[in-house]
Amino acid sequence: MTEAFTLRQLMGKPAAPAPLSQSVLIIVDAQNTYLSGLMKLDGIEAAMDECATLLARARAVGAPVIHIQHDAGPGSPFDVNGENGAIASQVAPVAGEGRVVKRHANGFIGTDLEAQLNALGDKRQLVICGFMTHNCVNSTARGAVNLGWPVCVPASATATRDLPGPDGSVVPAAEVQRANLAGMSDAFALVVANGAAIADA
Repeated sequence: MTEAFTLRQLMGKPAAPAPLSQSVLIIVDAQNTYLSGLMKLDGIEAAMDECATLLARARAVGAPVIHIQHDAGPGSPFDVNGENGAIASQVAPVAGEGRVVKRHANGFIGTDLEAQLNALGDKRQLVICGFMTHNCVNSTARGAVNLGWPVCVPASATATRDLPGPDGSVVPAAEVQRANLAGMSDAFALVVANGAAIADA
């Protein structure tokens, strides 16, 4: 059997991430809705802690930070004006950090995310973390690469949930997570195990 490989490897893309100090940290949809209730994700507590650690490190090295927040309208699990749709306290934005409110899975669609990134100058690496792995993280990472930004995704700072399979069975969250990270790593992102794999400087 041939050893597995990625298209990134075939194209000679970097096998190691740029330092955090040379990156932009993008935290996707780290909202309260994923912490409990209907939308609670598998492994969310540990993943949110990883996001918080990355955020603290980015702030310490002066890396730009952009927070993305999904808005599905009043009364929805993603109502940005309600408690469920609010950004979780451990990763809440502070003054000077970018904010993006989106209505699509891809954070670039219908928002000023691209403009905020362009204003930073060179197309530096984007470190994309947050939720859900199979949906908004995946879509935003692909959107970024299609627009010319290199992307790094720290796997442990993402999470997802069980999904119904096409045959009516349940696809466990761990399988959804593993398959989606593998899919991203093929061509769209340098996927690393955790934030510790990204040096500070």
